[in-house]
Amino acid sequence: MSAVRVAITGAAGRMGQRLVALTHQGEHTVVTGATEVSTHGKIKHDAGLVAGIGEIGVTISPSLALDIGRADVVIDFSSPEATVAHARIAGEARVPMVIGTTGMSTEQAAAVASAMEGLAYVKAPNFSVGVNLVLKLLSTAASILSDEYDIEVVEMHHRHKVDAPSGTALRMAEVLAEARGVSLETHGVYARHGHTGARSRGTIGMQTLRGGDVAGDHTVIFAADGERVEIGHRASGRDTFASGAIRAARWVVAQTKPGQYDMADVLGL
Repeated sequence: MSAVRVAITGAAGRMGQRLVALTHQGEHTVVTGATEVSTHGKIKHDAGLVAGIGEIGVTISPSLALDIGRADVVIDFSSPEATVAHARIAGEARVPMVIGTTGMSTEQAAAVASAMEGLAYVKAPNFSVGVNLVLKLLSTAASILSDEYDIEVVEMHHRHKVDAPSGTALRMAEVLAEARGVSLETHGVYARHGHTGARSRGTIGMQTLRGGDVAGDHTVIFAADGERVEIGHRASGRDTFASGAIRAARWVVAQTKPGQYDMADVLGL
């Protein structure tokens, strides 16, 4: 198997550094591009040195357009605005993408889909194998447990995360709503403060916590009179997400049918 050539955006960020390291160390992948915003202090630095693994011969550039010609796939964990721009560059070059950016608006997601038209790409809020297994379990649990079981989704992330609730928590809530045959738009409750009154039956609560360096904790609570069921996932580091994204990158370059895929497709769930 020839090595898959990977361009990594946001290569000097916390997630980007782990993607660079694990992609370089993988048996079937090689880093051929690394980018950052043009004002970043690590521009023109070796991506491997920035990631703490030593020189790899790939310097961090200020634009994906400079690296796209050497890539089979782009892995993008950046900001919504940057991801839209990256999708346009990748789309024009006919290079598939793996997108882990969260917090996109409906318009931004549509812009990405338009840019990637005719290509296969993977877009997911979480690339952890464990989290995607949890999503499957949540669907089963919610279809079995009636609305006598109140549902609360609780997530916690590091202090630097800028969107809330997390994309993973939102996806969990969507899966729960779909399993119960309701709309998250009408049944989601995102905050409680003051005199809220009794909890409405069938609603799906979402609670967001931020602090420290927590990589990602998600717990779904099914609470009824007399018992409580909890299904959760805790990530102790970013490598689980990076490894999943790299697995998705290897998978998507082999797809011949265009369209948006998610991690469940990659895993065959």
